[in-house]
Amino acid sequence: MRILVIEDNHRLSSSLASNLEHEGYSVDAAYDGQEGQDLAELTSYDLIILDILLPKKDGLEVCRELRRRRIHTPILLLTARDGIEDRVKGLDCGADDYLVKPFAMRELLARLRALLRRHQPYKNGKLEIGDLIVDPATHIVEREGQPIELTPREFALLEYLMYHPNQVVTRDMIEQHIWNYDFECESNVIDVYVRRLRRKIDAPFATKLLTTIRGIGYRLTPPA
Repeated sequence: MRILVIEDNHRLSSSLASNLEHEGYSVDAAYDGQEGQDLAELTSYDLIILDILLPKKDGLEVCRELRRRRIHTPILLLTARDGIEDRVKGLDCGADDYLVKPFAMRELLARLRALLRRHQPYKNGKLEIGDLIVDPATHIVEREGQPIELTPREFALLEYLMYHPNQVVTRDMIEQHIWNYDFECESNVIDVYVRRLRRKIDAPFATKLLTTIRGIGYRLTPPA
């Protein structure tokens, strides 16, 4: 899943990016409101972490403008202000959640997972297709009760496919949501990761879930 962090404090931004990448998220960073808004308008992010006090354009204005432009990406606001009126303003401008600094990284990660669930078909915290179970909180993957070891990038790819069951996911969609702007994606890297994933979640089992749609992309399909 791809996340945009809009935070002018470089140290905090770097810490957020490091922790999010450790959890398997792909992260882009912007350091002022205008840059953040431009990135959010150009790229299909799964979630935006948005500071309120920003140079050039404050976070509330960025949030309002994105909603005005019909960009419905979940937004988590960060701020040092913890008054009720401040929270109300943030939520009324179109944000989905609000977190006061300083915060525990565990709480931020839990809030991100909760926001992502609101826009997906899974509501119990775990992603399930047939006998394949993925837990985004613990990164535990099982099929037929057997644990499956995945690399962080393989897990990110599977998680993205699990969030789009029965949908054809193109290579461009995978590239946009799994890798950030700093990654130079080679022509066959997505096919390589799909093959690795298929060897782990499909090859050892009788029922196949991951299908290649020739010339288009891939689809994760529940068993009939």
